[in-house]
Amino acid sequence: MPTRRTVLETGLLTGLVAGVAPLATLRAQTDAATRADNKEIVLRLKESQGTDRYAATAAELLAPNYTRLRGGFAHLAANARGQGFPSAGTNLRDAIPDRVDIVEDIIADGDRVGLLFRVTGTHRGNLFGIPATGRRIDVYELGMMRLEAGQIAQAWFMADEAAVLKQLGARLPARNDGGRVVPPVAGEGGDGDAMLERLKAASDGSQADRNKIVVASSKSSSPPDNLRADDYRQLRRGFEHLRELGVANGAGDLSVTQSLPDRHDKVDLLLAEDDKVWMQFRLSGTNTRSLYGLPPSNRPVEVPEVGRMRFENGAWKEGWYFGDELGLLLQIGQADALNSA
Repeated sequence: MPTRRTVLETGLLTGLVAGVAPLATLRAQTDAATRADNKEIVLRLKESQGTDRYAATAAELLAPNYTRLRGGFAHLAANARGQGFPSAGTNLRDAIPDRVDIVEDIIADGDRVGLLFRVTGTHRGNLFGIPATGRRIDVYELGMMRLEAGQIAQAWFMADEAAVLKQLGARLPARNDGGRVVPPVAGEGGDGDAMLERLKAASDGSQADRNKIVVASSKSSSPPDNLRADDYRQLRRGFEHLRELGVANGAGDLSVTQSLPDRHDKVDLLLAEDDKVWMQFRLSGTNTRSLYGLPPSNRPVEVPEVGRMRFENGAWKEGWYFGDELGLLLQIGQADALNSA
């Protein structure tokens, strides 16, 4: 039986011989096949986790030079490092033996794939210093992967660690030195204006490129007023748990943006496919005003955030954001603000 790639390549050759396939059409078909293949690779690896196929699948699909730039539970892992806590196991399955990941969304653009999923299961073992609680978790995690020659060469993950602590009724475990491991403010990431100019210069005029440019404009120094449709919907805020805390304390209007008067976000990555655009960026600024009722720390902050946008006929209709809330709380010295345990 011919493979998907064989069918595609045969179709392209036929078009070339007949002289009826425009170059743009050939390129679009090839790009679509690459996106489909890359998504299939990422999903195969994800679906093998927790099974007896995982070791062989990982050996096949992870490049020899595979690099994990960030683990999903990065802050919990960093806080636990060197403390003698029991291991959470491969893919946390000693801590969450019945772990099941539920894929929510996937996008591919060039050599990149973005994957949004939910980590679900029961906390049955030590999780980075948190003893088993028997409670269920159901939290978002997001991965950004770069592929080379049919293998995953690089990956970056971010899980909703604030939600994990809330759902387990736990605080960040105490360290022997009595401190916290605070993520650094590195000043990294791309300038929004520079990113916008690069996108404009490289655009092929496709709707996906135009959508990407609209989203990039939101992180420029002078974002247009009419970027979003009149009926635009914000499906999720980037710092949803902090907002809930603010609303409960009568400070729901003291948002992340107003708490950072000098806010200037840095753009790391933009992906576009069909009517979707994903943006990975770094929320940056100085916390000189109250954040949802928490006192200002006067400290610099820089934490990752990802936005998922949906367009309709070129109009930006929906936005869904997911930020590193635990990282932000660590940087302003409020790691336990969301937890009463």
